[in-house]
Amino acid sequence: MAEAMQQEGRSVRAWDAPTRLFHWTLVLLIVSAWISYEFAESLGDATLVWHRANGLAVLVLVVWRLLWGIVGPETARFATFVRAPAAIIAYACSLLGGRAARYLGHNPLGALMVIALLAAVAIQGGFGLFATDDNDLAGGPLYRLVGEAQNVRAARLHGFVFNFVLLPLAALHIAVNALYTVVKKEPLIQAMITGRKPAEPYADTPEATLVGRPLVRALACLVAAAAIVLGGILALGGSLVLR
Repeated sequence: MAEAMQQEGRSVRAWDAPTRLFHWTLVLLIVSAWISYEFAESLGDATLVWHRANGLAVLVLVVWRLLWGIVGPETARFATFVRAPAAIIAYACSLLGGRAARYLGHNPLGALMVIALLAAVAIQGGFGLFATDDNDLAGGPLYRLVGEAQNVRAARLHGFVFNFVLLPLAALHIAVNALYTVVKKEPLIQAMITGRKPAEPYADTPEATLVGRPLVRALACLVAAAAIVLGGILALGGSLVLR
């Protein structure tokens, strides 16, 4: 009781700045990807230069998150929040029973959503590397490595994953976060902006542990991610020329 009164009104670190920046940048890039394709003609971009550059940026960002999930701070590391199926089922049952524990970082179901979203974005971006547009005016950087039929199939799958996998997952993610914020009074959305949560006896950790020189480490991961994505495309014989 005394501990609860002492913690009341106090906040603790939950999310580091690079993780928060990644989250909102990915949101902006997904919106940008849709705008740059749907309104390409209105924007005077018939060859989808903006859209293709946007796609490369998304892939670099996804690889960055994978690296940050290894060398980043506590709440960002996959090893600390990705849990076994039994733990996910147990948390889901406790949630339905109204007795779910609170987590400073991702709860077991939230972690599952993170993995699903990252996988959907990566798969969609991967298909985009081999896709060509309807008028054959533009193609992904690796489209010449496969035949025309594969280009068309990749383009269809690229659109399918966006419309029927990524968008539903994103809508569910937003709805659940809003529900947690309004009903369970957990400021999940606010925490991804401020990086802090109210001090509570969380099930995972009382406060996030930071890493040394996080911005330098994050920048090094970004350089490595760009080298992996862009260097990988060139190594496979693709082109990074956007015109």
